[in-house]
Amino acid sequence: MTVGLEPRSFIWVISRRLAVSERIGGFGFQHRRVRREEEIAWLKSQGVNAVLSLLEGNQNLAAYEKAGFVASSEPLPELTVEGVRRVLKAMTRALSKPDRVLLVHRDVIDDTLAGVLAAYLVHSGRIEEPIMATALIQEILRRPLGPEARAIIPLASGA
Repeated sequence: MTVGLEPRSFIWVISRRLAVSERIGGFGFQHRRVRREEEIAWLKSQGVNAVLSLLEGNQNLAAYEKAGFVASSEPLPELTVEGVRRVLKAMTRALSKPDRVLLVHRDVIDDTLAGVLAAYLVHSGRIEEPIMATALIQEILRRPLGPEARAIIPLASGA
């Protein structure tokens, strides 16, 4: 039996290893502490044990740590090469531990987050060709990537 409440737009990018969702508990006026606690319980039941927030503030980090997650923040307010490289390094560090199951989130799953995920697939060596990473992330997220996100992906191999 699953406990808690599944986070909005939760998707496994790499099965039982890397996931993505909207901000835990919702964002803006939609954010609710009780919802956050329910979503954290659900994430734990799925084996998630680490969270990487790409939000500008430190929202929810204390709640994640209190719940036993390894929590970190790499603010990514806009899609830049430097910002993406910083996030890729954080993702690589987090996933270097074989037992780590990482959730990456922003307020919503947008082009920035989709571009980062595709870039990670190239950066980690899981996919060699940026166009294949683009196609795979579009299929996983069921949404197209815009030109800015597409442009960032080939640069990930040098990160």
